[in-house]
Amino acid sequence: MASIYSCVECGANLNLRTSQLYPPDFYFEAGNKGTLSFAAIDESKFRFKKEDKFIPFFETLNYWGIQRKRTKIKCNSCGHLVGYIYDDGPPLTDSPGQFHMGPSQVIPRAPRYRLKIKALKITTET
Repeated sequence: MASIYSCVECGANLNLRTSQLYPPDFYFEAGNKGTLSFAAIDESKFRFKKEDKFIPFFETLNYWGIQRKRTKIKCNSCGHLVGYIYDDGPPLTDSPGQFHMGPSQVIPRAPRYRLKIKALKITTET
């Protein structure tokens, strides 16, 4: 049984596939309540805007904060914010990590499309 995902604001079909949905027990889904993560999306249905946010955190004089880079995903029809793209998906290589010590920031990772459930209208197709 497949689901149809559409925008809550305008009702436009976002052409998301249930087969591309990450399972809820996947390693980065543990604390993400109220979101769904997809491995791939139809990019013609969305607009993207890069966001480079700097969160101040003054621990020492030379440490200014935490930099967070992500990309906003907006509905192409109405411009409503639907979610974000993160680059913390599964590794793109078969490598066990830097120095064989698990996942690393050095290894390129697949994009993860994290969409808010409250921004989606989900209907089941029978």
